[in-house]
Amino acid sequence: MLQLSQQSRFLVQMNKFYSDRVVTRKTLVSRAVNEVCKVVQDILREVESQEPRFISSLTEMNGRYEGLQVLSPTDFEVVLYLSQMGVFNYIDDGVAPGCALLKLSDGRKRSMSLWVEFITASGYLSSRKIRSRFQTLVAQATERTGYRDAVVMVTDTTEVRLRLMDRYNVLITPAFNCTGIWPRGASHWPPPDALWPGPILGSEVRAGGFDLLSKECPYGARQPRNHASSAAAAAEGDAWVVSFHSAESVLLRTGTGCRRRCLSILKTLRDRHLDLPGRPVDSYHMGTLLLNECEKHPLESDWDDGCLGDRVNGILLQLISCLQNRRCPHFFLPGLDLMRERSTSSMDLAAKHAWTLLRELLTNCRSLDKL
Repeated sequence: MLQLSQQSRFLVQMNKFYSDRVVTRKTLVSRAVNEVCKVVQDILREVESQEPRFISSLTEMNGRYEGLQVLSPTDFEVVLYLSQMGVFNYIDDGVAPGCALLKLSDGRKRSMSLWVEFITASGYLSSRKIRSRFQTLVAQATERTGYRDAVVMVTDTTEVRLRLMDRYNVLITPAFNCTGIWPRGASHWPPPDALWPGPILGSEVRAGGFDLLSKECPYGARQPRNHASSAAAAAEGDAWVVSFHSAESVLLRTGTGCRRRCLSILKTLRDRHLDLPGRPVDSYHMGTLLLNECEKHPLESDWDDGCLGDRVNGILLQLISCLQNRRCPHFFLPGLDLMRERSTSSMDLAAKHAWTLLRELLTNCRSLDKL
């Protein structure tokens, strides 16, 4: 009875934290999104008028902007979906982890491709070349749209990164959506005997495919094992980054439990207590660990509101373990370490802060009043 009473009090505190802190964060993010998207939409329309192959796909549907990812309340990524790649084969053998190459199908000529001038001598569709062309177009569009004083392009990168109104950071990433195929590195998912997400949802997620992003590999280069031509192409920056953002969103939206609520709380705790120098912990880590928690606790009853505190605490324990072991495996690509580029000192600091946060949650039922 005492334990139930403590759990009930904690749930009340969790609900209050959600209504006070989380809803406030959501409101601020929503306002920022509206400001950011207005500017980016204008720039992308101008880009499209100059180069019709870069069709603006940033559209609002049911109050949400398709193609927009919120990385933090001031950091955003806009994914610009390109026309279908068509005549290219997907290759992920001998490439840096989390990356892939697109190569002309056997017997196909460059002239048959919409992207003819971006194809290398070896037949690879170069992510770097497309990114370079897009960067030039965005720079020109920024001048033409009258945002000269409000938008600054970050110049020390091959990506299109904008600083808006001296408040927001926006990465605009050209991408291809790959449906009907599934990466070999993720072929194990979902495990055949797993209770979550179940065969129906698992099949739906796999059928939805994944994205290939034209961006610098965020996980660091690694010497490929074979495929000399693939290695050469990857070394030149021709490889594409594999993204499962849509698949992850489907998994977290499905079901009747508190998964999305849990993620919102974790993101708010991260912003308030784990936003540290070197960015050792970001929102994507939190989402990844939440998906792991879903596998560990596969029943819908595990995600009732009364279990919310247990799920938050369990994910924080996972986070501390990852920081101490210097490794956070990608949910779909377990060979890919999401903490590979983080410094040891930043991970140590984050682990210390996460321990402090977890200890407060475990020992003080009113801790959320001040967190």
